[in-house]
Amino acid sequence: MHDIRCGNCSRKLGEGEYITLSIKCPRCGTLNHLRAMRPISARHRASDIGATHGSKPYHPLAGRQTSPG
Repeated sequence: MHDIRCGNCSRKLGEGEYITLSIKCPRCGTLNHLRAMRPISARHRASDIGATHGSKPYHPLAGRQTSPG
């Protein structure tokens, strides 16, 4: 479980787990809006695909030559 504290005066307002929470601090009167963070996705990102297969990463200008002159 996580401590839920006021963002202004750091008074402990409760403890638990939440998705969204709005709570007013009885000490200083600040209205605290809290939202759970999203978990990090386990999916592969486009930049990770080349690295996982051991090949060179794609670059649109790779192997291109300048025109003579």
